[in-house]
Amino acid sequence: MNNVNLKFLLPVTAALIALPVLGFAQEVAPAEAEAVVEAATPTFDEIGPYIMTTLLFLIGGFLVMWMAAGFAMLEAGLVRSKNVTTQLTKNVALFAIAGIMYWLIGYGIMYPGDDGWTISGYLGNLWSPTVLEPVGLAAADADLGYASVASDFFFQLMFCATTASIVSGTLAERVKLWPFLIFTVVLTGVLYPIEASWQWGGGWLSEAGFYDFAGSTLVHAAGGFAALAGALVLGPRIGKYKDGRVFPMPGSNLALATLGTFILWLGWFGFNGGSQLAAGTVGDITDVGRIFANTNMAASAGAVAAMIFTQLMYGKVDLTMVLNGALAGLVSITAGPLDPSLFGALLIGAVGGIIAVLVVPLLDKLKIDDVVGAIPVHLVAGFWGTMIVPWNSADTSYVTQFIGFASIGIFMFVVSLVVWLIIKAVSGIRVSEEAEINGLDMHEMGMEAYPEFAKG
Repeated sequence: MNNVNLKFLLPVTAALIALPVLGFAQEVAPAEAEAVVEAATPTFDEIGPYIMTTLLFLIGGFLVMWMAAGFAMLEAGLVRSKNVTTQLTKNVALFAIAGIMYWLIGYGIMYPGDDGWTISGYLGNLWSPTVLEPVGLAAADADLGYASVASDFFFQLMFCATTASIVSGTLAERVKLWPFLIFTVVLTGVLYPIEASWQWGGGWLSEAGFYDFAGSTLVHAAGGFAALAGALVLGPRIGKYKDGRVFPMPGSNLALATLGTFILWLGWFGFNGGSQLAAGTVGDITDVGRIFANTNMAASAGAVAAMIFTQLMYGKVDLTMVLNGALAGLVSITAGPLDPSLFGALLIGAVGGIIAVLVVPLLDKLKIDDVVGAIPVHLVAGFWGTMIVPWNSADTSYVTQFIGFASIGIFMFVVSLVVWLIIKAVSGIRVSEEAEINGLDMHEMGMEAYPEFAKG
């Protein structure tokens, strides 16, 4: 064979030998690439808990938001008709203010993280406006160990607004609109986030072992203490207490008050159920169902207990007491809705309902005018709910529970009292006697053109 033929055959032979190898490489390369893609894509087991917990916060959050409507209807029904418009305005305004203040400063104070404390365990980050995740967040960039920041912020904001709603009802029918809203700015931006950070933000009460699952103390009693401070500074309504007697001032619409109670009852499922803070496992989602059932049982028991107790005390059933009994049952179970049996939840709620009935006349004896009964329902029933936790929940103690309640109570009452006194000195907090008699709707809202609103 001559050299020409060799020069021709050698490349051809090499090509023929390489063809199977090249073909195999072409077959393997896509498979390898697919394996790389699969390895980079999280499985549902990895992203499922993040998705489900985020969804829990969003659903729970809008249920708790609906409680704002409940407070508005309850208060509108329990104030006299000449003050209804003002009361509704306060409820809309306080919710809107909470949304802005909690974004601007509250969330950063309440959840400073490990390195964000201004005073470790006691005071969070004083200036850290909330920042959400970027649009179209990739799974690889998400913190899959919890939930989205946006959902957590939204859920926690609703608790902040609830605290302000509690104050609104107590001070109805004699507080000026704008001074009340100024207090709301301080309450939602600073006071509530500070005391809530002590427990839910990983602060000193959390380290001490205090337990408050969804806020019997952190939300309800805290709002009750702020309301109590305001009621003491503001004083009772004209004509409420005279010559040693208590003069009832019936509300404008018990149908609205009843509707408001049912709305609050519904929203409480998000309040307590969402506070499980996880929904990605069989155990977590089963616990959410258990919380729902216990929450409903406590409300039912509170309403029935209040109904029976008013019949025994007064010889008749008082609807407003029954409504507050249901709400007191809900507040009572909120500190520990997971661990009790249904019978345990019934007992906790029933005692809460009896508390609501007993404390209302006690406040009247002390001449503390609470228009809607928020102090008995939220503060006193909140104390009961917090202190009964160790009866059902392991690793809790009565001493620690009392220290936690007392610490938050003293902080909220004293600081709220100072804020109320400052506002009173600067601008005044109470409407004039003429305005109170004629109705806040005429004085605060300019409703002289609608004289029917001034009745009551």
